Order: sequence, then structure tokens, then C-alpha cells
Amino acid sequence: MAKTRGKMTPSQKSQAKWGLAFVAPTMIGLIVLNFYPIFNTVYQSFFKTGDFGMGNIFVGLQNYATVLGGKEFWSSLVNTFKYALIEVPFSVAFALLLAVFLNRKIAFRGGYRTVFFLPMVAAPAAIAMVWRFLYNQQFGLINNVFHSTTAWISDPNIAWISLGVIGVWSVVGYNMILLIAGLQEIPHDYYEAAEIDGATGIKQFFRITIPLLSPTIFFILQTRIIGALQQFDLIFMMMDRSNPALPKTQTVVYYFYVNAFQYNNRGLGAAIVLCMLVLIMLITLILQKTEKYWVFYN
Repeated sequence: MAKTRGKMTPSQKSQAKWGLAFVAPTMIGLIVLNFYPIFNTVYQSFFKTGDFGMGNIFVGLQNYATVLGGKEFWSSLVNTFKYALIEVPFSVAFALLLAVFLNRKIAFRGGYRTVFFLPMVAAPAAIAMVWRFLYNQQFGLINNVFHSTTAWISDPNIAWISLGVIGVWSVVGYNMILLIAGLQEIPHDYYEAAEIDGATGIKQFFRITIPLLSPTIFFILQTRIIGALQQFDLIFMMMDRSNPALPKTQTVVYYFYVNAFQYNNRGLGAAIVLCMLVLIMLITLILQKTEKYWVFYN
């Protein structure tokens, strides 16, 4: 007898139940940890936080008007982009050079890779402590080596560069590992054919390595831009509230932290976060649109 179309057998029902049981923890985690906070943030952005977190007052788009109409948000956004302009291109460029060098057969290759990757697994607090000692104006190692008294993290003109250097140092090892993995996927036959045709090492690098490594580079660029635009912990641990360079280094996420948790204005903080979310989505969309012009999938 033919089975009724669309009706599940007891065996199929059992498999479906087990399938739902296995995916339920992931779905619940996504709802609780991702989807609910997003909708709650959107909801809070239309309210002014009441006393002790109670009695929120509906203010409509006033929080967005305050954020977009205030100078502090735009200065924080400029600081964020300045930091990203240092971290992203330099970390990718240095990581690419290291990856090409450490992809060759050299002595202690595994040790070099480990040394460069260590900052990625180090605690942010430990990184901040080390670099605050290095940048110390009176007793810092850098000033002692160069016999200088430079205020690396308290001079508003150079503090953002000093922080960008730490950002590059922190992520270059991670980028290097990803690029090494991409290099190992490139067939060696391409290089042998190029050598037969008389191509130099530099030509091979720009005509073979870069094009075939472009998907990995594109992935790193996307993730590092998003990460740099969300920078907070480095600024929080390196810059004191009394630091004169803080206005020139404060990022958007740090600006959100000050308003949401120090001033207890969660509604304004939610508006800041959502403005930044829209900006990151626009940047990601632009990157996705440019992908077809320079990313090559072999």
C-alpha cells in the first residue's frame, strides 16, 4: 500500500525528534546570547534609563539625535578609524612577509611561529602591563634605549600611533598563521612553471602568491577591520581617565562604555552601539562588493 505523501513514518518522527534535540542547545544559545540582546538593544535605544534601571522613559529618536548631533561621537569615530588605519594594513603587510619567510624550510621554524603567535594568546591585561612599562616616560625601556623622554601614551599627538603599534603587535601572529595556511594550499607546480619561464622571485610573489592568497587576505581584512572598529580593551587598560591624550584616543566602543556603565545611560549607549553596527554593516557590504575585482578563487 502506498504511503500517504507528506506523512512521516514513526522512524522519521523519531529521527526528527533526535535532530531537534541535538540542535536545540545551539538554537537556545543563539536566541539567549545573540538574538534577544540585539532586539533588547534596539528597544532600549528608544528609552531614557530611569533611576536604578527602573521606570525607563520613552524618548523616541532623541538618543540617536544626541549621538549623531554630538561632537564626542564623531571624534571617537575619527579616533577609531585612525587606530584601524594603523592596525589593519600594517598587521596584514607584516604578517604576509612573516608568512612567506616562515613558510620556507629554515631552522627553528616552529619556534619562530610560536614566538610571533604568543601575543594572540596572552591576556590583554598582561599585554597592557608590559607595554605600559615599555612606554613609561621616565623608566620605560624604549626611552632608556633611545635616551629620550617621549610621552608615548600621554602626548595627544602620538598616543594613537603608540596604541596602533600595540594593536599590530598583538594580531600580527594570528594573521601570519592564517596566511601560512593559505600559502600551503598553493600548488608548488605554479612556481616551478614560473621558474622555467624565467620569472624572478618578486614576479612570482606578485603574479602567483598574492592572487592565489587573495581569498585569505580578504578574510583577514574583513575580520580585522571589524575587530579594529570594535577596539575597547586596549584603550581601557592603557589610558587612564586623567590621561590628557584620552580624547584623542577614545574609540566609539569606549565612548559607549562611558555612557552606558559610568553614566548609567543605557538608552544612549544602545543608540551608540546601533549606529556603530550600521556603519560596520555598510563597510562590510562595500568590501563584499569590491571582492569580485581583486579576489581570485582557484
